[in-house]
Amino acid sequence: MVRTPLRLERVLRGAARQRGERPLADRARRRIAPAGGLQSTTRTYRDDILVLETTFVTDGGSVKLTDCMPIRAKSVDIVRLVEGVSGKVPMRMDLTIRFDYGSIVPWVRDVDGGLFSVAGPEATVLRTPVRTEGAGRETVADFTVSPGDRVPFAMSWHQSHEHPPHPIDVERAIAGTARWWRRWAGQSTYEGRWRDLVTRSLITLKALTYAPTGGIVAAPTASLPEWIGGVRNWDYRFCWLRDATFTLLALIQAGYLDEARAWRDWLVRAVAGSPADLQIMYGPAGERRLTEFQVDWLAGYEGSAPVRVGDAASEQFQLDVYGEVFDANFHAVAAGAEPDEDLLNIQAQLLEWLEGAWHRPDDGIWEVRGERQHFVHSKVMAWVAFDRAVRTMDRFGIDKERQRR
Repeated sequence: MVRTPLRLERVLRGAARQRGERPLADRARRRIAPAGGLQSTTRTYRDDILVLETTFVTDGGSVKLTDCMPIRAKSVDIVRLVEGVSGKVPMRMDLTIRFDYGSIVPWVRDVDGGLFSVAGPEATVLRTPVRTEGAGRETVADFTVSPGDRVPFAMSWHQSHEHPPHPIDVERAIAGTARWWRRWAGQSTYEGRWRDLVTRSLITLKALTYAPTGGIVAAPTASLPEWIGGVRNWDYRFCWLRDATFTLLALIQAGYLDEARAWRDWLVRAVAGSPADLQIMYGPAGERRLTEFQVDWLAGYEGSAPVRVGDAASEQFQLDVYGEVFDANFHAVAAGAEPDEDLLNIQAQLLEWLEGAWHRPDDGIWEVRGERQHFVHSKVMAWVAFDRAVRTMDRFGIDKERQRR
């Protein structure tokens, strides 16, 4: 979602028109909030799980808005529940749907009580008892809530050639999601200082995992600038081997071995092939082609352009990732997640290749986009790869011939 100040957006649109360029895309958004008289807004996670509760206090009363993404099934869903707490509060929903990074305005139509939007391969459906209507190129809804009122909104994404997903019982979905996260958080074996904060962090790390494959993304963000107005705006929605191993170490230390096993299975699939072709990052399903391009019709966060999709760093050579991968596997094994034959074979092939490549200059941990250099950190992590591999093999009594191979 792009949040560009209105005045800046008008200036940028005018400049683009004068240069004969494409106008900037409309701001995609989905907003539910009081229609006016707002005094304060507070947000908190329910019981420190991934169910967000927002309380609006207005001149006429208060309202609670509950948001969550139900645990992924076939479709991808966002459910929202508006509850009247006190007084009588007029509410408004503003919905602007855009596909392909804001460049495509979908067809929108009402079908059997659902608001369907479709363009190319993508489609969404919004279901709510509230009456919606078109307003230009967006959809709006006005309604009022009083104490005890509970107004559900369920929005689902699906591939446009498939049948829309079945309607969602919003309250049941929220309750089920809360139970799932409580059960998952309750499995933590961490008993040290600041346990509540550690649990909160573990939940965030778990939310970065992609359940269908076991991949772990570095962050769910793209093109947020390192500083406002800067150009170092990168796409982090990929599985960096380095970042994933740090996530795994935190999860393993808290007793979450299923995530370690799932990621290891993902790794075996993702890196299959020649060891020389190992990438520093992959897509959530193991995709390798992560071509970087600029989305010039978006203004960027607070005007920080360019907006980038993909990441050219995927083509870099970084020696340190070998050490991090082998270290994470060693800790997983030590915690009880024994390696299978496929993983041991890949590990042996990577070591054989690394034996002849560790002395090469590389791009380094900071992904410098320039001439390759010799980095001390890279060389040390190459040593870590051999050290952790030997430790892992010794733990299972693997013979020296296998170690050398």
